[in-house]
Amino acid sequence: MGCHPSPRGASHHEELWPSGAPGALGSGWHDRPQLYFYVPDPAIATDTAIVVASGGSYGHHGGIPVEGEPTARWLVEQGITAVIVRYRVGEWGGYDHRAFLADGARAVQIVRSRAEALGIAPDRIGMIGYSAGGHLAASLAARCGAPGEPGPATPIELPSDALSGVSCRPDFVASVYPVVTLDPAHAHGRSVRNLLGRATDPPPSLVQALSVERQITASTAPTFVVTTRRDRKVPFENSVLLHDALVAHGVPTRLHLSDDGRHGVGLADDPRRMPQMSTWPARFLAWVRGLGKLD
Repeated sequence: MGCHPSPRGASHHEELWPSGAPGALGSGWHDRPQLYFYVPDPAIATDTAIVVASGGSYGHHGGIPVEGEPTARWLVEQGITAVIVRYRVGEWGGYDHRAFLADGARAVQIVRSRAEALGIAPDRIGMIGYSAGGHLAASLAARCGAPGEPGPATPIELPSDALSGVSCRPDFVASVYPVVTLDPAHAHGRSVRNLLGRATDPPPSLVQALSVERQITASTAPTFVVTTRRDRKVPFENSVLLHDALVAHGVPTRLHLSDDGRHGVGLADDPRRMPQMSTWPARFLAWVRGLGKLD
């Protein structure tokens, strides 16, 4: 079943669904997704927050130590409140897309609902997702309705409760070497299997709903896309498909396509080995400032 990595160094953590996650298959560790909060020094704090979703093919949480923790620490150094979401997964928990998307959406709702207490602005809540987490972040950007805008064609299933009126749409997203499409030409097989779960013969409508590039509309949140041509796990064409769809619908976007690096490098903080890919975090922050979402 694998180990149970949990982010270290958080100021506090809590269960994502205190009364029990919708569709929970049990009450064990895998059935209780968590939020881990990292709060910056008040002397440098901004009013921006970013939810972080690590990768792991939607099957495990192996990306938490190499993607989630370093990203949260880096964000705090920039004065940004960071919140890691440990969402439910398939191979260690038996869940599918319904749980993954619900957990990601609820994380954004919770952070937005607590904006005042966290000292952040409710319209400055972003998300950084890696690999499968990149699919999750981009899915929320496309499938969560923004306040005052028409709902998406394929909304994410969430329970009716006190947070029903809180938008789960991030205000901006970084999707890093993301899983995007279920098209067999470029799909990442392991992530697709976990997304579909027991759906061995999925209807075309489900395949379309889970292929992020086919869900983009003019209401999709601004999205910064990062990848490398040297990605040997998730074909870089996933990122190109996402970027092209964003451009086609007039969504603010930028594609950071490197000729160095590899899959799973997170912040890519080794400029000697990755002179191109290592620039993505700084370029992302500059892009967010250009959107007016970071001072």
